Amino acid sequence: MAPEENAPVPPDRQADFERSVRPYLGQLYPAALRMTRNAPDAEDLVQETLAKAYSAFGQFTPGTNLRAWLHRILANTFISGYRKRKREPAITPGADPGEDWQAGRDPLGVARSAEAEALDRLTDSEVLRALRDLPADFRTAVYLADIEGYPYREVAAIMGTPIGTVMSRLHRGRERLRNALSGHRPFGSGEAALT
Repeated sequence: MAPEENAPVPPDRQADFERSVRPYLGQLYPAALRMTRNAPDAEDLVQETLAKAYSAFGQFTPGTNLRAWLHRILANTFISGYRKRKREPAITPGADPGEDWQAGRDPLGVARSAEAEALDRLTDSEVLRALRDLPADFRTAVYLADIEGYPYREVAAIMGTPIGTVMSRLHRGRERLRNALSGHRPFGSGEAALT
């Protein structure tokens, strides 16, 4: 269920939300930390996820997989936030935003992680464009398994689908990526960039 199609939470289900979500709070933070790779951003991501889940809780069907629903909201919130941040320029504190800005520059001069540098190079790549062009279910499966490194069982739980469906979506998603990137073989080996 998409959190974007929010319906008001009925008053009798508000208390239900806290009681239902509480057992999964300990699982959301580590997943957010794996995505953001720093504690403050992970905390913010969990808070935003919970706010979205609360506002969409009226649409949640009791008895279905709440853990998967929460993790899907978490992953979608992370991806949306990452895309948004990549479009915003970094502005040095105290600088005139109209004159002195450079997109992507670290205003404090702090060394960035290798992962962050790699993600910066990937954002404009054909691989990321091809990934974005995949249907949502394929994109989510490939992202969770191949980028975040979740095992297939966890991907199945997060997506709320059987493991066989996840494997099928991964196979078909990877195949579509290979086809989309067939003209972009960086190693010249005849193999597609993603296997």
